Amino acid sequence: MTDPGRYHLRLFAAGRPVQHGWWGREETARDKFRRWVGEYGAMPDARVTLTDEETGDVLATWPGQR
Repeated sequence: MTDPGRYHLRLFAAGRPVQHGWWGREETARDKFRRWVGEYGAMPDARVTLTDEETGDVLATWPGQR
């Protein structure tokens, strides 16, 4: 099995997983994060998260913490 990448991006809408992706470079993952917010942010109850799977840190969330 090949390594999917360190940075995991997930999109949820209405509390359900919709899409996810893995990237090996943080810069690429952050660019995808911004694109997903622009493309999918209007979905009902949309939430996008970017996680560093190596450290377990959540690097970005949209919308921000409530």
